[in-house]
Amino acid sequence: MLIIVRHGQTAANAARLLQGRLDEHLDQLGMQQAAAIAEWIGTPDLLISSPLARAMETAAAFDQQITVDPRWVEVDYGVLDGTPIDDVPMDIWNQFRFNPDFTPEGGESMRSVEARVSEAAQDLIPMASTQNVVVVSHVSAIKEAVRWALGGTVEAFRLNLTQASITTLDISPRGNTIMRSFNETGHLRGLLPARTGHGFGGTRTVHPGGG
Repeated sequence: MLIIVRHGQTAANAARLLQGRLDEHLDQLGMQQAAAIAEWIGTPDLLISSPLARAMETAAAFDQQITVDPRWVEVDYGVLDGTPIDDVPMDIWNQFRFNPDFTPEGGESMRSVEARVSEAAQDLIPMASTQNVVVVSHVSAIKEAVRWALGGTVEAFRLNLTQASITTLDISPRGNTIMRSFNETGHLRGLLPARTGHGFGGTRTVHPGGG
């Protein structure tokens, strides 16, 4: 089983900022969410994390060895990092949505995210087909993993992914994938973020997400 976790909340998430590669730490709620995630999932056979602090701190709640894989890092928004989500012009969101090669100044395209995440997920097939693998990552990378699992048939902008949510993929030894769950939040009773509309197709604007 491949269990993919979106990291807990940071102050930048709460302020609705694009984080991208900003290396933000979890806030108090985020730490509580991380503990709830670890308690809900239990002890995985392998624990992988993006190298960013907010993902590493979420993974640390499992209290076991962490394997860092930079392929699971958030998309790089370049000069847009730190921008309030609602201040980003709609034409920029449309570029992200309809042009996978669009690259903001100093940043990264969604095609690049798709390529690295697909490769990382593919590499986990042998182990995830027989054991439980947990990956702690970010909104854009997780949505690309879902696209990979479903054969690229889902438009990521139509997926809403809540902070500290869990997505599970059942993987066969031949690499066949079945989505067991998406955007699980049952473990977050009393710990849901104030706004849950972050991510492609959010409730206020159509945007890639806060990271």
